[in-house]
Amino acid sequence: MLTIKQITENTEAVLRGLEKKHFKNAKETIDQVITLNNKRRSTQNELDKNLAEVNSLSRTIGQLMKEGKKEEAETARARVAELKEGNKELDAAMTQAATDMQNVLYTIPNIPYDEVPEGVGAEDNVVEKMGGMETELPKDALPHWELAKKYDLIDFDLGVKITGAGFPVYKGKGAQLQRALINFFLDEARKSGYTEIMPPTVVNAASGYGTGQLPDKEGQMYHCEVDDLYLIPTAEVPVTNIYRDVILEEKQLPIMNCAYTQCFRREAGSYGKDVRGLNRLHEFSKVELVRIDKPEHSKQSHQEMLNHVEGLLQKLELPYRILRLCGGDMSFTAALCFDFEVYSEAQKRWLEVSSVSNFDTYQANRLKCRYRNAEKKTELCHTLNGSALALPRIVAALLENNQTPEGIRIPKALVPYCGFDMID
Repeated sequence: MLTIKQITENTEAVLRGLEKKHFKNAKETIDQVITLNNKRRSTQNELDKNLAEVNSLSRTIGQLMKEGKKEEAETARARVAELKEGNKELDAAMTQAATDMQNVLYTIPNIPYDEVPEGVGAEDNVVEKMGGMETELPKDALPHWELAKKYDLIDFDLGVKITGAGFPVYKGKGAQLQRALINFFLDEARKSGYTEIMPPTVVNAASGYGTGQLPDKEGQMYHCEVDDLYLIPTAEVPVTNIYRDVILEEKQLPIMNCAYTQCFRREAGSYGKDVRGLNRLHEFSKVELVRIDKPEHSKQSHQEMLNHVEGLLQKLELPYRILRLCGGDMSFTAALCFDFEVYSEAQKRWLEVSSVSNFDTYQANRLKCRYRNAEKKTELCHTLNGSALALPRIVAALLENNQTPEGIRIPKALVPYCGFDMID
């Protein structure tokens, strides 16, 4: 979340940033935060003044009794009792103001960097780069859901029977391809210096608030109400929360973690041809990269993550493009975000497979994730994360773009992981 210092010292810049993100009622919300902060501070000042008076009077009562000034001592005692009673009310008012302010802060998105383009939605995103191999498919090329049925790779109907729509069952070489991609992505991350984490796939509410999924995405998360736990929408949540309430040493940074997990998203309201097959699922596999860094190095970290994801797509021999997201299409928590999309030749459309984001101090402030600098002062870290990669649309693009009259060709980089070079 935004810091009080950001809001009070750079109010106009904050409002401009919120306008770029198309946050409604920004002025009223920021004014509310400032009002609550002023109330909290003024109440704190009054409480501190009263506590100082209580301490001073408490020291004099004994002396007054020694001097035989019982009446004055009783007056002092009465004043101490009065102050203590008033302090209870002040403390409650201060706590309430702080709680109300925190709740409002949770509803305010991150401020985008200056290099984030203006725009309302996906149509305003900027194409930064295009790459990969051009594909030429047979005239009777099939979309991946037809290929999955033809080669018995994925059973969507069986998933509906077992669970419901959006929970496919991978079979035979389809399951092997999934596992191959997971291992390939994890090995590539390890080679790039990432430490693998195997986290839980359910988290508590504090973890959801720490990375910003709560309260913003509460309706999109699967909630286990009896235990008040949430199925994770991404490994970003448990892995980043490892560093909640932690003070790191500067020499530890950057911290680089990767994790494979199943991910769960309700995707409420999703329907139509754009969500057919693997295009949008409620449960899917993903390898995530997470970095914790110091502010002056986070820009370099972000670029290294972008280079890593691009390298994966190049090794998979897929046509891809990199988009710089506009303010209106960025996530609630991101300060700067690039999306990677692969081209589905059979569907004639681009499919998002990764978002690589820099959150600046926004998540770290929620998490109280700090580091101790060379001057032994604590500062908020920067957090970054990116998919490397999400599997469903990668699988869709691999099946569609590599179909031949003989079968589906496996990219060279994956053959050692699959154990086969053709699905036929």
